Amino acid sequence: MAFGVLAERPMRGRGWIKALRQEEVRQVRARIAELERDLMATQGRHRRFETGHELRNAKFRLQRLEECIAAIPDKM
Repeated sequence: MAFGVLAERPMRGRGWIKALRQEEVRQVRARIAELERDLMATQGRHRRFETGHELRNAKFRLQRLEECIAAIPDKM
């Protein structure tokens, strides 16, 4: 058993991976919307800084996920 655990798992296709990434995009977009609402309603400099930092990270993550999805071909 040279392959260990991987030999026992079924292979996943491009469609499954793409759907997984699209679900991640939906979750990140929802989090971005929540953070934007929080940023407008937040009082206190430190809390706004934290929220803004998390918002920038979420937008960066969204950009990377969208690039990843775009790179996955629909069909060969």
